[in-house]
Amino acid sequence: MSWHEWKRGVEIEPSIYAADFANLGSQIRVLLEAGVRIFHFDVGDGHFVEQITIGPIVLESIAPIIHDGGGILDCHLMVSEPERHFEQINAAGGDSVTFHVEACADPAAAIRLARELDLGVGVAFNPETPVEAAAAAAEGADLVLCMSIHPGRSGQSFMPEACARIAELRTLLPDYVSIQVDGGIWAANIAEVNNVGADLLVAGSSIFWQGDLAVAYRTLSGMLLRATTTDRL
Repeated sequence: MSWHEWKRGVEIEPSIYAADFANLGSQIRVLLEAGVRIFHFDVGDGHFVEQITIGPIVLESIAPIIHDGGGILDCHLMVSEPERHFEQINAAGGDSVTFHVEACADPAAAIRLARELDLGVGVAFNPETPVEAAAAAAEGADLVLCMSIHPGRSGQSFMPEACARIAELRTLLPDYVSIQVDGGIWAANIAEVNNVGADLLVAGSSIFWQGDLAVAYRTLSGMLLRATTTDRL
């Protein structure tokens, strides 16, 4: 399968990095039952980003739960030399890999390698990186991830200037390439971020740090639905 089959229009991706790891399996099941299709899995190496986060061992433990529930694992590699880890991610059950253009010497070769492993593939870029550079590096990718925070830590506030960067990115990419946004996505801004061109919206603290995960996910989904309905009127 591919991103073409995985996506159901605009997707909200819960970011597993923000989960309660003492209850990870049960939280994933709750979200699958609430309608989540795609989960975002952040890998940080303590080098490209300061934080050492989760990796293939955790991925392998949750992949069967997600796949059995009809879900997909979208793996965001916040690591140096990301292509070195593609085979591990693939073997552990990852469905797609997104690497940072700032951390990869040869994005085209990394995209080819992901394809050889039958993985979906995306290119991410940080707030300081020119939009044009990211778009140019993404030829052949399924998605481009525009960071709306500095990568590596959950709970940061959305950078307002990201909206203009998303809009610019949309003009530079073919229509079939998705734009993903990661960082500070809440009910108050999710519709605006979608309206400027993003169709993959990563949500961490706005889902996992709330009392009822299913309600939190459905609240975000409802904000998107209302905005879309209003636009059609």
